[in-house]
Amino acid sequence: MEIAENITWTEELERLDVLLSQGQFELLLPGERYGGGEKEIWLVYLMNDAAESFLVFHDAELTGTYQKEYEGEIDAALEKDGEQYVLIVRQKETVCTLFFSRLSLEVHLFDYGKTGHFWVDGYEYLRQIEFRIAILRDKLEYLGEAFCTEEEMRLASLANFPPLNFCCYPAVPDQYLVPSCPWWEATEEAITEMKKLASEAGDKVLLRYLALYEKWQGKLLAKQIAKLLHTSRHAKVVDLLEKKLAREAQNYPKRRFTGEEGTQIRKIQEQAMKRKKILEAEGKRASLLREEPFFYARDSVEYKVHLMIWGTRGKERVVEVETFKISRMQQ
Repeated sequence: MEIAENITWTEELERLDVLLSQGQFELLLPGERYGGGEKEIWLVYLMNDAAESFLVFHDAELTGTYQKEYEGEIDAALEKDGEQYVLIVRQKETVCTLFFSRLSLEVHLFDYGKTGHFWVDGYEYLRQIEFRIAILRDKLEYLGEAFCTEEEMRLASLANFPPLNFCCYPAVPDQYLVPSCPWWEATEEAITEMKKLASEAGDKVLLRYLALYEKWQGKLLAKQIAKLLHTSRHAKVVDLLEKKLAREAQNYPKRRFTGEEGTQIRKIQEQAMKRKKILEAEGKRASLLREEPFFYARDSVEYKVHLMIWGTRGKERVVEVETFKISRMQQ
């Protein structure tokens, strides 16, 4: 983004520059965001299960042609006329101009500890952990330490631990995978955090593997450690990590849906809980996870409740997934 000489860089402008350099320019106009004002326009910043955040243009007016579905390179320039900023954005052949008085960051944090997305089959419980660590890492990277607990910052380091990250247990299909770090490269912080978990869980075998991995990193040893994580013998360390993530996530509120939408959501939650009790009466363990739409960026998506039903296959821990869902009406 080109910036005029009479403009002083701020943290918010730096965030804007990062988005534009990535080709990201998804605006929410008045009426498209829950609880928004008439003189504000919102630029989607970080949106995931853990956070919904926006760069807010105050006293805003948009002119020209804005392509909401545009994907590609963006050319942008920021000027200032008196107290008014002028952002000029070119999306290929079209140009739009955004006038505003100031720019601020708006952040809403949510409980992500029991979210579930089942896009890839096999060892789904590990893929849920990989996903939560990934969105936690994104929260730390994009929003900063002020929006994370100290424990979250330590756990986020595991995004750079190949036996557990996208290298071995990607939560999304290959065509949507965007690696956040080099393939098969672990950081010292990630290995240290994993060793702490193994020690706390009393997993001496895993500790020995991690000591080897610390000295001789590579794809082969990473895959061997990944295989350990889905066996019953090493269940304690996996369950401990899941509990730590859930505990930290409880520092934040859950998304609360009201009206007819909230009524329908409560109905499927009750259905899932009823099924969970039946399974538990049969001596089976079942974990209830939710897949929910964003709260502030209102669109047509589905709310789902998933039951992960635990079992074993030889030495391995496996799960079956049952899903309860409703269609969410366009707001």
